[in-house]
Amino acid sequence: MKHLILLSGLLLMPAMARAQTPEPATIPIPCPASAGAGTRCVSGQDENGAWYVIAMPANWNRRLVVHAHGGPRTGAPEAADPLEDLDRFAIMVRAGYAWIGSTYRRGGYGVRMAAADTDNSRRLFWARFGRPERTILHGQSWGGNVAAKTSELYALDVDGGNNYDGVLTTNGVLSGGTRAYRFRADLRAVYQFYCRNHPSTDDTPYPVWQGLAADSRLTRRQLRDRIDACTGVDRPPTRRTPEQSARLRDILAVTGVEEAQLVSHMTWATFLFQDMVQQRLGGLNPFDNASTVYHGSGDDEALNAGVERFSADPDAVARLAYDADLSGLIVLPTLTMHALHDPTVSYGVEAVYAATVAAAGRSHLLVQVATDEDQHSQLEEAGYLTALLALDHWISSGTAPDPAAFGPSCRMLSAVPGRCRFVPAPTD
Repeated sequence: MKHLILLSGLLLMPAMARAQTPEPATIPIPCPASAGAGTRCVSGQDENGAWYVIAMPANWNRRLVVHAHGGPRTGAPEAADPLEDLDRFAIMVRAGYAWIGSTYRRGGYGVRMAAADTDNSRRLFWARFGRPERTILHGQSWGGNVAAKTSELYALDVDGGNNYDGVLTTNGVLSGGTRAYRFRADLRAVYQFYCRNHPSTDDTPYPVWQGLAADSRLTRRQLRDRIDACTGVDRPPTRRTPEQSARLRDILAVTGVEEAQLVSHMTWATFLFQDMVQQRLGGLNPFDNASTVYHGSGDDEALNAGVERFSADPDAVARLAYDADLSGLIVLPTLTMHALHDPTVSYGVEAVYAATVAAAGRSHLLVQVATDEDQHSQLEEAGYLTALLALDHWISSGTAPDPAAFGPSCRMLSAVPGRCRFVPAPTD
């Protein structure tokens, strides 16, 4: 019983300290219905061009969740973008937490840029509503990388006081930029060996690690059509040719990508790589498969002899590491929740992050929990709430939560059977 999370510990007493920065201009907007009756929402744009949405529940518990969204989104940010994330994590608002989610100032890659914009959204909330009694940083997917970097850069103010009280990541990209995208570079090389249509003979020639040629006008629909033409991935298996079936089988077997995610991973390895390499890394290559031995195909010898090879540029790796790798030097209670069967961000990133934190001597500030789900973008709401309350109770009590208690705690919160999916984390 002592490990169960107590809702009574979430009541708030102290008055808020008013921030000293000018109050931002905002406009009232309709909240998603999922945010609950009585919740007020406002929208605004910060001085750097990032759009944000604030949700204030009628039963505000004087806690704030600062949300870092996933992606990265390569299109220009729009005012309504944060509403998708608010709807996805509305359980936090219904539980009494205020919420602010921001776009980043531009589309495209840039973890430090996104971290600065995330922290700026915290300051904007504090300026409008005063400093809450507790501020929790949350990152989802790539936003997990952003939240972890935000924690490393902005956890403390210039006097050593806390800007945040805890960090929660869900299905977070916690392996850092230099590791997170290697499998997609491998995917591009393996795909091209079998398909020879990305780039096609009609395209301006370019190495696959570039993502796309700088002058390419390829659309996402056209990319999908190319992938389907080679593999039949958008067709029922019975309508694929034997050649398409064989190519699809080999690509998936060698790369470990699941069939349902092939197009999305290829899309990231095309348009995100184009942005990352050509816009953020000066055209230099951060990826390396020079000594990779591919296996699992029908003819590994032919694959390894014929696949496109490339070597990473040390400066590109250093730039990417500076922007997106993590030091593990955490100073706040940090809780990570990850689906074991996440098809987009492998659960294996959790071991990488645990090792990074351990090397920094900060393991006492990290608790990691797993669910048996197979989704990436949205998990069960009961799991999000359990994790958030566990982190909040950790901050209040000073005692790290026991991962074994998350299942029982979740079942106390959820009246719907099957909504609690916490399982013991793998030990290997």
